[in-house]
Amino acid sequence: MPRKKTEALSPVGKKIKKARTEKKITLEGIANETGYAIDYLKMIEAGKKIPPVGTLLTIARALKVDSGYFLRDQESNLRERIQAYTKRTENYAYSTLTPGAENKHLKAFRVTVEAMQDHKGVGYQHEGEEFVYVLAGKVEITVGDHVNHLNTGESLHFNSGIRHKLRNAGNDTVELLVVIYGPYA
Repeated sequence: MPRKKTEALSPVGKKIKKARTEKKITLEGIANETGYAIDYLKMIEAGKKIPPVGTLLTIARALKVDSGYFLRDQESNLRERIQAYTKRTENYAYSTLTPGAENKHLKAFRVTVEAMQDHKGVGYQHEGEEFVYVLAGKVEITVGDHVNHLNTGESLHFNSGIRHKLRNAGNDTVELLVVIYGPYA
C-alpha cells in the first residue's frame, strides 16, 4: 500500500500549532475565540492555507502571543528577512515592512492584490485600527456595509474591529501600504 505524501507544515502553521499545544489550547478553544472554523484552523496548522494578516492577528490574540512571533525569521540580514516574510494568500501577497516589530503595537505591510481579486469569504476583523495607503492602482475597501473607492495616493483609516475586505476591481495589480495598530503588543 503506497504511503500518502504528507504536505510540509508552513513555518507559520508550525508556530501556531506549537503555541497552541504548549498552552494546552484545543482547536475548539481557538475556534471559539476567533470565530474561524476548526477545519480552516487545521488547514493553517498543516500548511495548506497561509492566513492573511488579519487572521494572524486574531489567532495571535486568542493565543495571547505577539503576532510578530508568527512572522519572525532566523535570518539576520534585513533584506533576507523581509523577503522571507513575504506571504501569499489565495488572492494577494503581503510582506512585512517592520520585521523587528515583535511586541510592538504598530505593524506595517506592503500588500499587492492581483487584478480582479478580492478577499475570500466575508472579510476580516481584528481589534485595533488599520490605515491603508494606495501606492498604485484602484481598490475598493468595504468596512461594514460601506464601500470606499480609493485611487493611487489616497488613504483610509478605519476601525479594524469592524468586518472589512479588499477588492481590486481593476485590470492592474494594486499595491498598498497597510499599517495595523493592535492594542495587544
